[in-house]
Amino acid sequence: MAHFNFSLLATAHDRPGFTCGVASLDQYLKTQASQDVRRKANAVFVLTEGADATEILGYYTLCAMALGQGDVPEAARKHIPRYPLVSATLIGRLAVASQYHGQGLGALLLADALDRALNSAATVGSSMVVVDALDPGAAGFYAAHGFIQLPESRRLVLPMHSIAQAR
Repeated sequence: MAHFNFSLLATAHDRPGFTCGVASLDQYLKTQASQDVRRKANAVFVLTEGADATEILGYYTLCAMALGQGDVPEAARKHIPRYPLVSATLIGRLAVASQYHGQGLGALLLADALDRALNSAATVGSSMVVVDALDPGAAGFYAAHGFIQLPESRRLVLPMHSIAQAR
């Protein structure tokens, strides 16, 4: 059985060797991710097989954001504060290397992202996780994991309360 490891993106990780099949996600990891980490614009977490491995099996990004109260679906409002802006954690990107598609690594990446978001929520003040799905297939993936889709949008949200209950 494989031993998977999540860590912050480091210079030793093979960014040029990563390909997920979505040009914007590949390009981000290869050209922008390291700079975002240095500037604290995004935290970029990579999945490898083993702690010392350099091959990136998948990655995701986390950062803080705020949503207008009106942008939160009614189904998610029960457990969030009634401020004009609602603090949230954004999963900005999530990708699995092409050769590992269909092996459950996307769900593994998402579970780690949700755990990190929940663990940091008390420290940074975040009441939900937000994703902006690139396409209907990605939106379906997040919806299957409990996210609530905003009407006429590919934005989905998951309240921290729901994440805590699932853990």
